[in-house]
Amino acid sequence: MNLDATFRPIVVVAFFTIVGIALPFRIRSQSTGEKLDRTQEGMFTMIALRLGGLVLWGSVIAFMISPASMRWSSLPLTASLRWSGVAVSVLTAVLLIWTLRSLGKNLTDTVVTRQAHTLVTRGPYRWVRHPFYGCMFLFLSGTALMTANWFVMATGLVVFSILAARSRTEEEKLLERFGEPYRAYRASTGRFLPGIGRVA
Repeated sequence: MNLDATFRPIVVVAFFTIVGIALPFRIRSQSTGEKLDRTQEGMFTMIALRLGGLVLWGSVIAFMISPASMRWSSLPLTASLRWSGVAVSVLTAVLLIWTLRSLGKNLTDTVVTRQAHTLVTRGPYRWVRHPFYGCMFLFLSGTALMTANWFVMATGLVVFSILAARSRTEEEKLLERFGEPYRAYRASTGRFLPGIGRVA
């Protein structure tokens, strides 16, 4: 049985489902036309994150077009492990909808807040400060399992590591913007997981 042939269409569906969920929220958040200074996240971070993303999603798209093109970095994962990636992707979709609905027009692709930005503490933000990054980690993990590919896994870890590092800059910007309310929020919530990464 060719597992790549089985999982290729599933990866396609999962990929376009996540894009289909995120894109309308991204478009709505851009409706103000406000320009954001992405250089405030640091030039290295800005460039590395976008280059890493291109390599990561390029490798996933290559698998979706032709799994054979990514066979050089395939892993001998069992069918059950690859199906667990499907379950993780379904969980990601549910959490992403919840996260983006809670975030609303506060969504940006950088550390800079919009002029009308509000401090969001509802939905998953009640327990963690960066549920969107958590969704990214889950989706990258699910995709790596479904594709059974170490290169997808490795580049996904690199991209998430850069996001995790950037989250510290993002929190500094939020502290500058919201002051004590954000300091109190940061002390009562985890960074990516509930109860883990509180900052006094």
